[in-house]
Amino acid sequence: MSKARSVVAVVDDDPRVLESLEDLLESAGYVACSFSSAGPLLARGLLGVDVLITDIGMPGTDGFELRDLVKKARPELPVFLITGRHEIADQFRAQGISGFFRKPFDGQALLAAVANALNDREKEGKDES
Repeated sequence: MSKARSVVAVVDDDPRVLESLEDLLESAGYVACSFSSAGPLLARGLLGVDVLITDIGMPGTDGFELRDLVKKARPELPVFLITGRHEIADQFRAQGISGFFRKPFDGQALLAAVANALNDREKEGKDES
């Protein structure tokens, strides 16, 4: 029996980024669920999501706000922030994330970070049982 593939939710208002991240994640064996804003992800719910990758600068609920909502509902869920900005104005707001990537980012580095976060969660789960 094969192990279920991990689900990575991606939230970005740029359809090109969504498509490229979906292709990258699926090529690495993950199930990618893409959302153009936070609303559809939150309506779907976080059940079954193993990792969240979200853009910071989006209309409506931005990536920081989404991270905060997710951390209240699922504090153990790894969250990665991505941005096209060259700096984060408020470094304090960047705390509480699993990783931060500036666009354009190295796809292999992102995949490695996702794999590490999933491995860390798996180890924590085994340690608690």
